[in-house]
Amino acid sequence: MNVTLAVKQYVSKMIENSGPGMKVLLMDKETTSIVSVVYTQSEILQKEVYLFERIDSQSRDNMKHLKAICFLRPTKENVEHLIQELRRPKYSVYFIYFSNVISKSEIKALAEADEQEVVAEVQEFYGDFIAVNPHLFSLNLQGVARGRSWEPSMLARCTQGLTSVLLALKKCPMIRYQLSSDMSKRLAESVKQIITKEYELFDFRKTEVPPLLLILDRSDDAITPLLNQNLYLNFGEIGTNIKNLMEDFQKKKPKEQQKLESITDMKAFVDNYPQFKKMSGTVSKHVTVVGELSRLVSERQLMEVSEVEQELSCQNDHSNAQQSLRRLLQSPRLSELDAVRLVMLYALRYERHSSSVLPGLMEELSRRGVSERHRGMVKSMLEYGGKRVRGSDLVTPTDAVAKTKQFFKGLKGVENVYTQHQPLIHDTLDQLIKGRLKDSQFPYLGASSLRDRPQDIVVFLIGGATYEEALTVYNLNRSTPGVRIVLGGSSIHNTRSFLEEVMATAGHSGDRTQGSGRHSNRR
Repeated sequence: MNVTLAVKQYVSKMIENSGPGMKVLLMDKETTSIVSVVYTQSEILQKEVYLFERIDSQSRDNMKHLKAICFLRPTKENVEHLIQELRRPKYSVYFIYFSNVISKSEIKALAEADEQEVVAEVQEFYGDFIAVNPHLFSLNLQGVARGRSWEPSMLARCTQGLTSVLLALKKCPMIRYQLSSDMSKRLAESVKQIITKEYELFDFRKTEVPPLLLILDRSDDAITPLLNQNLYLNFGEIGTNIKNLMEDFQKKKPKEQQKLESITDMKAFVDNYPQFKKMSGTVSKHVTVVGELSRLVSERQLMEVSEVEQELSCQNDHSNAQQSLRRLLQSPRLSELDAVRLVMLYALRYERHSSSVLPGLMEELSRRGVSERHRGMVKSMLEYGGKRVRGSDLVTPTDAVAKTKQFFKGLKGVENVYTQHQPLIHDTLDQLIKGRLKDSQFPYLGASSLRDRPQDIVVFLIGGATYEEALTVYNLNRSTPGVRIVLGGSSIHNTRSFLEEVMATAGHSGDRTQGSGRHSNRR
């Protein structure tokens, strides 16, 4: 299962269907993002696509020498834009592809608008998601929930995006969902309805073990090699790789005193110089990127911040944790957002500890001049994901067996102090792969259940996934032969985007009954 390849094949097929000749790729805001993450500009130029335009742009010129490849989401706005385009066509011929299912009535409206008969083809190609990398996709949505319920339009969009992934991968899965989340169940039912309806129309791959869908609630070409080679490495390993790249570059660098004494010498220099020049530019860009990363890490004390984060998440020593946190909060170099994030993590970890110092930490934030809005995020985080609402403990072993496991894991050691934490999805997937995931927590939708070990697993996180969870899936794919996992989310969060979603969700929480015992929306 490779979501990047699936989308790339769709785009390649669109271009291939249009035949030889110069082409314009006509997209909307969302499909522009979908295409840009799977194709570099130089790659797509090689396929005779010389122009990229937005369907909603009012400043496009008539270019009858170009063929138009339209790749659009099947929204009412896009259909209307396309109708206006066909009434006054700017290009010689149109090949129209929608990223999801479009209604018969809208197809009819397009046909009626095509009075000049410029439309050569209309198809549905299911690339209605952003393929971040082969095992990670996003729908790029924010604010999917109102309190602990779906924002109605977002349920429809998540259903469309998730069914698009399944259709693109040609998978008709069995579905398991998080029982403690009403949002998970509603999405599972909605996806099942669409997949069942479309099943007979598509060539789903038949396998002995059906794929499984698990629903939980919660370009620059020169830079591409750097990303591919270092995507899952820690900061120290990236630095080592850049050092090796520099050393290799130095070996190939022409000597300043090199004498060009013959025609052969001159020819060799001319032949090798373009390759050297290209390598020089690549090395320069790589060093610039890593240099900026290094500057930010130092400026924001991110190594110290990360160490305290790991201590709060993975250790069970309240005294040391609060001392380390207080000490770091005294640093003038600590950013406001990092200070608030550390206090939020402490609040989640020790909110019911008998010696909790949360009030004192809040006072420390105030003394630092942290804004009232950022201080309010601590309370919002507890409303969103505190013990009252989450169904499982994210950081503390809850029984003797779990404590014993943690003890023995500690004896074996970890790769380094900055990589101790494993997200909850690791244990969930580990139990699923081993056939131990409890039906009482993650029931199947419908009467059927999977008896064999799952081979293909699609995981979808309502409320957004993170890159740490993507790393977990990458490592599980590497360490579990015969199992292929793809992770997706309504979005992919960094700290800022996640906190904005927390604040938005907390703002609606007053509409819900208090003490419901449900999980947070990021599931």
